Amino acid sequence: MSNRIAWALALIVLMLSGTAMALLGTGDSASQSPVAVPAGAESARADALRTQFPGGETAPAIIVVTRTDDAPLTPADIAAAGPGARVSEDGKAALRVAPLAADLSGFDLRDAVHDLRSQVSASMPDGLRAQVTGGPAFGADIANSFAGANFTLLAVTATVVALLLIVTYRSPILWLIPLLVIGFADQVGAVVGTAVAAATGLSPDGSTTGITSVLVFGAGTNYALLLISRYREELSLRSDHRDALRVAWRAAAPAIIASNATVVLALLTLLFASAPSNRSLGVQAAAGLVVAAVFVLFVLPPLLGLFGRRLFWPFIPETGSHAAPLTDSGVWHRIAAGVARRPGRVATVALAGLAALCVGLVNLPIGLSQTQQFRIQAESVAGYDTLAAHFPSGLTNPTTVIASDPAVGEAITGTPGVVSVMPAGRSASGLNQWSAVLAAAPASPEAFKTIDTLRDSAHRIDADAVVGGPDAQARDAAAAAQHDRKIVIPAILLVVLAVLYVLLRSALAPLILVAVTVLSALAALGVGGWASVHLFGFPALDNGTPLFAFLFLVALGVDYTIFLVTRAREETPEFGNRQGIVRAVSATGAVITSAGIVLAAVFCVLGVLPLIVLTQLGIIVGLGILLDTFVVRTVIIPALFTLIGPRIWWPGLRAER
Repeated sequence: MSNRIAWALALIVLMLSGTAMALLGTGDSASQSPVAVPAGAESARADALRTQFPGGETAPAIIVVTRTDDAPLTPADIAAAGPGARVSEDGKAALRVAPLAADLSGFDLRDAVHDLRSQVSASMPDGLRAQVTGGPAFGADIANSFAGANFTLLAVTATVVALLLIVTYRSPILWLIPLLVIGFADQVGAVVGTAVAAATGLSPDGSTTGITSVLVFGAGTNYALLLISRYREELSLRSDHRDALRVAWRAAAPAIIASNATVVLALLTLLFASAPSNRSLGVQAAAGLVVAAVFVLFVLPPLLGLFGRRLFWPFIPETGSHAAPLTDSGVWHRIAAGVARRPGRVATVALAGLAALCVGLVNLPIGLSQTQQFRIQAESVAGYDTLAAHFPSGLTNPTTVIASDPAVGEAITGTPGVVSVMPAGRSASGLNQWSAVLAAAPASPEAFKTIDTLRDSAHRIDADAVVGGPDAQARDAAAAAQHDRKIVIPAILLVVLAVLYVLLRSALAPLILVAVTVLSALAALGVGGWASVHLFGFPALDNGTPLFAFLFLVALGVDYTIFLVTRAREETPEFGNRQGIVRAVSATGAVITSAGIVLAAVFCVLGVLPLIVLTQLGIIVGLGILLDTFVVRTVIIPALFTLIGPRIWWPGLRAER
């Protein structure tokens, strides 16, 4: 397109973006807590019914008081613990309940718990320690993990991307242009994504906002790297930098659009998920990535053309300096040529290596309890540990049962694993409520088994009975995560296959590419999961980690495959299948490697937040992207394409040469 049209499109995009930011605002999505339990889950229905009972509009925060010297509490200490305080059997701890509004969430809940902690600490005499724990305290500490998260993620991510761009281009100027464009796209994407999610009835939260920002920066930088790399290549072949930019844009745009469509459609498969946070992430991140692609395709090119060759100073590409860059020299040409000489041996060794890494999936524990969410020592966890040391494990974590038939109370009492049952009131509508104490540790496999048995016992008497409480919520969250893996993962694979069939018009190539990408993703899950548990010491993978990791690894891994195979498809008609793939690796090796390192580093930035699930996601996706960059794209795909021969392109392309 002409220079005037390019600037006109860029100005239109910027004006629309400014209007969207002014009208929609930033919203408060970053302050909201994640919601892992579907609204139709039994524990969620129990929470809704609890509001019909006295005190149902409140949630209990638990204050536990101990002496700093671990000595038994004195009568004065017990009095200081507050009215209604209950003393443990060993006399070393006292607890009381402080009710908070049940509808508090996110930063509002964090502020309420912070005020409670400040009041309780100020009222304690010397020698006493007070800790606030319980459901509201856990929610407040999770919300606090996202306090300032957007700024922290943005600052660290921008710094990492800037450093890597400087290393890639060795220019004191060039890195600024894509970084500013993508940084602005991230802000616009956050606003648009939040608005789209809210318009579809979803509720974005702090975790989805942070992950969306990482995706926009990572994928947007990849798109920019691909365009700038092709621009630099064309500058070595053409004297007019505007002509070079037009040719580069026409060559890179299809790959960028196909790559973006793959990731966006893969993210939208999360709409099939049952967990509200998963659905919200799908819509919000998809909208953000569309914005990133629009900015790279329509805002970045005019800025590149404005500066021309000077943008690459001091390593300014000269016309004719790379007349034959893809066949004669270079590390990527030597690697590609070496793979093409022994494709069978190379493919066998590399595929066997990936298969070996999948062994880490065997017996990999999945599921973190409420107390295992943090990498740092949160007060809610420390307070819970204090309670567990002095009180029965289920006493402060009761399970709620609500039913209309009074006979359900006897069924609860007779359920194995239930220590005690206490009536907890009757609503005006005729519902009965019981509070049951379980013998098992909270959110443990034994607790889940007891919850399932308890639900079966209650449902046999009253089909409308519901079982709620923290253990039931954890059970429903685990079930929702398992459901989402079974539904969403096949949908992701179908979407990726469909995009590749449309792009390549080949019968065999998409199947090969998806199969290798899936193997690479499973290898990353295996080695990353093993490292999370055995090297970093995390108790298990979070319920949501396998799904998110697989989604990002498959969708983003296919990104690099698209960059490679679209170039191979461009080179093959003239040079034949073998030389076409060699030339494609030679041409894209540097840019894909740079893009992979940038994206892996950006995902590792998630580790700056103190939640284990985000740290695990950063570890697994970062490792997987590096595997895809240096093994799948560099070795396996070129080897398989060479080994299979021209049939890999049939029927969309003839490559008999």
